[in-house]
Amino acid sequence: MTTSRKEKFWFLDTLVTIHVAERTNADRISVIEHRTPYGFSPPLHIHHTEDEIFHILAGEARFTVGGKALTVRAGDTLVAPKGVPHSFIVTSQEDAVWLNITTNGDFEGMLRAAGRPAEHEGLPPRLAEPSPKQAAALDRACRAHGIELIGPPMTLDAMPPRAAA
Repeated sequence: MTTSRKEKFWFLDTLVTIHVAERTNADRISVIEHRTPYGFSPPLHIHHTEDEIFHILAGEARFTVGGKALTVRAGDTLVAPKGVPHSFIVTSQEDAVWLNITTNGDFEGMLRAAGRPAEHEGLPPRLAEPSPKQAAALDRACRAHGIELIGPPMTLDAMPPRAAA
């Protein structure tokens, strides 16, 4: 059994806790907790080297995966397959919290490259729109780790319609 010290990063407007680092196991599995505030959305993107699994612990978010809109809540699990465009936006007033599970280390590596050590347990100060320099740095970190940014973040006023149940 391997246990490791939990590492905490601020990535954009989120708090990221690495529970299982890819370097600690032969299959290079990462288990990463994300705490994300209301209205947060990353750019539309594609992971080229690994599937991304989201297991929702608290809150609610709207995902788009391959053009299909899905609402997820605590207890739901979602897979964003590699090679498929996806993004999300947090729609609950309270923070959304989920576990993100990947293999290969690319997503974890991007978080480490683009994040910064958390200064406390809470969310970082809310960022304004990223500057062109910050956006370029995020794009470089993503490309170095098999992730391609292909579109803007989602917005609360422009969410795609819900998928039929």
